[in-house]
Formats: sequence, C-alpha cells, structure tokens
Amino acid sequence: MVSNPVHGLPFLPGTSFKDLTVLKFDAYFQEDVPMSTEEHYRIRQVHIYYYLEDDSMSVIEPIVENSGIPQGKLIKRQRLAKNDRGDHYHWKDLNRGINITIYGKTFRIVDCDKFTQVFLESQGIELNPPEKMALDPYTELRKQPLRKYVTPTDFDQLKQFLTFDRQVLRFYAIWDDTDSMFGECRTYIIHYYLMDDTVEIREVHERNDGRDPFPLLMNRQRMPKVLVENAKNFPQCVLEISDKEVLEWYTAKDFIVGKPLTILGRTFFIYDCDPFTRQYYQEKFGISDLPRIDMSKKEPPPMKQELPPYNGFGLIEDSAQNCFALIPKAPKKDVIKMLMNENKVLRYLATVESPIPEDKDRRFVLSYFLATDMISIFEPPVRNSGIIGGKYLGRTKVVKPGSSVENPVYYGPSDFFIGAVIEVFGRRFVILDIDDYVLKYMESNAAQYSPEALLSIQNRIRKQEAPAPELDGQQAEEDPGVQDMEALIDTIQKQLKDYPCRDNIREAFQIYDKEASGYVDRETFFKICGSYQLPVDDSLIKELIRMCSHGEDKIDYYNFVRAFSN
Repeated sequence: MVSNPVHGLPFLPGTSFKDLTVLKFDAYFQEDVPMSTEEHYRIRQVHIYYYLEDDSMSVIEPIVENSGIPQGKLIKRQRLAKNDRGDHYHWKDLNRGINITIYGKTFRIVDCDKFTQVFLESQGIELNPPEKMALDPYTELRKQPLRKYVTPTDFDQLKQFLTFDRQVLRFYAIWDDTDSMFGECRTYIIHYYLMDDTVEIREVHERNDGRDPFPLLMNRQRMPKVLVENAKNFPQCVLEISDKEVLEWYTAKDFIVGKPLTILGRTFFIYDCDPFTRQYYQEKFGISDLPRIDMSKKEPPPMKQELPPYNGFGLIEDSAQNCFALIPKAPKKDVIKMLMNENKVLRYLATVESPIPEDKDRRFVLSYFLATDMISIFEPPVRNSGIIGGKYLGRTKVVKPGSSVENPVYYGPSDFFIGAVIEVFGRRFVILDIDDYVLKYMESNAAQYSPEALLSIQNRIRKQEAPAPELDGQQAEEDPGVQDMEALIDTIQKQLKDYPCRDNIREAFQIYDKEASGYVDRETFFKICGSYQLPVDDSLIKELIRMCSHGEDKIDYYNFVRAFSN
C-alpha cells in the first residue's frame, strides 16, 4: 500500500477508499423538560457519522447507565434531507461550529476527530475552530459530593445496604435424602445477600428430571439459628419471627465450604462456591483454603452384555434381537448374497435313520436355499403307506451337532453330499442322491467341498448306466413304474431333441414352489406350461403328466422338467 506523501493517508482507489471512510463529528442538542422541578432543559451529547460510501448519515447517543431516557441509535443510517427542495446533506455542508437541523432537531457541531479534520482539509475545506462541549446542568449537579451522614453508635442498616448492595455470596450444596423412602440426592444453590443478611435457596433442575419447575425452595428471608426458650412453640408457619424470638441469626461466617448446614430441618452440605465468595472470605475472615469438593457421581463400570440362554424358540439371531433393543428389529441380512442366489435351491434325496422298520422305506427331499442358508424337508406322499406325507420341516437354519449356543455353526452346502449324515433337531438323515443342478453346482464350486464329497460325485458319475434314484419316494429297482417313467422320459427327450429353456422352466416352477417341495398345483402347472408353449396336448406328454401326478391337485414338476433336457 502506497502512502500519500502530502497528507500521510494511504493511497486507495476511489471506491475502496470511500468504503472504508467514515467521518465522525461531536455534537449536542438541547431538549426541553417541562414536567420537572429540578431541570428546565437537558443537554444530550451525540456523535454524527457520515459514510462517504453512499452519503448516508447516522446519529448515535452514548448510552449512560440508569439515565432513564432511551439512548443509543437516535437516527439510523440514511440520507438526510437538508431542505424542502429535496436536497440532502453532503460532507461539504459539515463543519465545526455550525448548526444543522435533522427532523426538526437542531444539532450543534462542536468538534470532529483527527481523521475527519485531515480529510476535510485535504479537500480544501477551511475548518472552524473547535468549541467546548456543552454540559448538562442536572448531570453536573449530581456530580457534587453527596451529603455526609453521621453513623450512629448502633449498627447502621442503611450503611450496610449502601455498602453491600448487589453483593451476593453464592454456595453450591446438596441435600442427601437417600435414607428415606424414595429419597434421592438433590442439588441446590444457596444465595446469601450481604446487604440485609437474608438467605435464598434455589433448586437446580436438570433436563427431564420429572419435577415441577418451581425455581425456589425457600424465599429470600432471614434465617434464625438459635431461638429463645419460649419461642420453640411459636407458630412459625403462620407469623413472622422477630428479633424477640431469636437469639442468633445465620450470618456469612456460618456458610463454610465442606461443612453441613441445617436450614428449616434440612441438612445441606456445601461443596463449592463462586470466585466472589472465595475472595470475600479471604478478605473478611482470612480463610483462603476453600477447596471444591467433588460430588459428581462416578459412573459404574460398563456391564458386559450377556445374552440369556437360548430357549429353543425361533432362530438364535431372532431371539438375540430382543436383548439389543426395546423394540426388536429384524437381524441384518446379506442382501448381495440373497440377490445373487435368489431362487437357487439344492435338492437331495435322503432317508431317515430309525430302528423302526416302517421308516426304512421313507424318502425325503432335503432342499437347501443358497440365498438364506435355510433347509426345508418334504416327504412325498406314497399311497397306502400309512404315513401322511407333505411338509416335514419348514424353512429354517439347522445347527450342526456339537456347536455352542453362543456361537452356533449352521449347515452349509459343503456338508451335503451323497452318503453324508445330517442331524436335524435330533433326527438323522442320510443323503442317498442329488439332482443334476446340485451336481453342476458341486463341479463349479469344487473348492468348497471335501475330498469325500468330491469322491461321492465321481462314484455317481461312474454309475450313470444304473437307474438313478428319483425324488418321488421309491427307487427304480423296487418300483417298475419308475422304469416306465424313465423309458417315457427317454422317448420324449429323443422326440423333443434340442428343446431349449430347460433351466428357465425349472426356475419358473421353483418361484411358485415356496416350500421347495418339488410339487405345484395343477392350475399353476398348466399356467407355466402355457407361458413356455410346452406341447401338453401330445399323447406322450399327457402320459408323463399322469405319471407325475400325486393326488388330484399335485404334480411333480421335477421329473417333468427332466424330459426337456438336452
């Protein structure tokens, strides 16, 4: 920044210089006081500011405490009219020793600051000599010394009032009422007014403390410390106690940090005070050691959250959610896994280990859902078997035997292979066979499976010439109807050679088979066949549908879809 060699002002561009430049003038105006016997007029001193930025002006009167008149900004910043023709005041119109009229009031400019003087002189304006600021006669009268009072021999309460006015001792105390029923420790602030030796107790409210918002526990009053013998039966709750009933009143020396204090039957423990109180006790009583006593409640050590024992209802994750929040939320799921493995189901043919002879010929379809790691078990109904088939186990996660309740280990795809034993809630199932989709899944994810599982696949491939077990409940060697179905499926495959969309047909049936039982109702079956334009009117297809039918309303779509494989 380059300085002006003539006037010593910094050089700035025109707009920037005006933005930062304000002219200040000292002035006063006279105000009549018609309704007073002590003064006839009043002199009010003001500051006039002129802003070169936009030629606006403002008039501000310095605020005087307890003046009794509104002060501060008398005229806000604006352009002020100079006459009736619409002209406005310009900085060239301002000078020392002149009068200006603003909104009917005449202001006498007596002086300006150093910066304004240098600026006006630099612009070629000749300034008048400064004048003395006019003084207010009533203000000068009040500056005269007050009357001197002769203090009487007895204690002068007026002197105490004038000496200690607005001086208050502040103490922080607690009232421990935990010994009584439903009692607690409450915080208070005790005020001791030095001007008249009165005491006030205020209650400290905390947010959501459940108490009524009454600020005062005890109104400001003098507190008796020792009563006369005859005043013990005095009705204190009705009449005010006078000096005749009191031998000693509470004074400032009775309030000491670290000591208990009994007021109106309540024992308060003072644990801290404010800096003014510490300074007063040091000057008045010579007590300089008023330590602050720590009364903060120590937080108990964090308790380790332990889950209660598993009660056996539902999944462990669902039961644990009731312990984490008041309103339980569903456990978080692996959304990416669910989207990638949607409608992907691994199916296995299994039998149950049981000493009962009737259970040896029972066959079950174990379905493993890759999206949720859940297992469902379905038993295909067999006519005249004496056992009602259908859903044996709904979708649920199955815990491996031997795993702990705190850290359960669930069955995964790698645990299912031919010859594996799966224990489901105390029942042991032996896997006898797998479908083609499981075979493809195991081949594409061979790293997940053990050598024993991969060996079971190799053995199954070597035995491809043998009739494969079906998921309809009987083996081919025992049921001649199965052999007829296999021959019919081979014939249809040769007739419909290279028919596409076999996997899409299976996925369509799986969407409607919510329980992964391998069966759908007849209406849904023909609806899906119509959407894929399957030749259901063909005689061979009709015979296959008849052989896959179970009851009047269920059709085994698993064997039906095999007829359309390449």
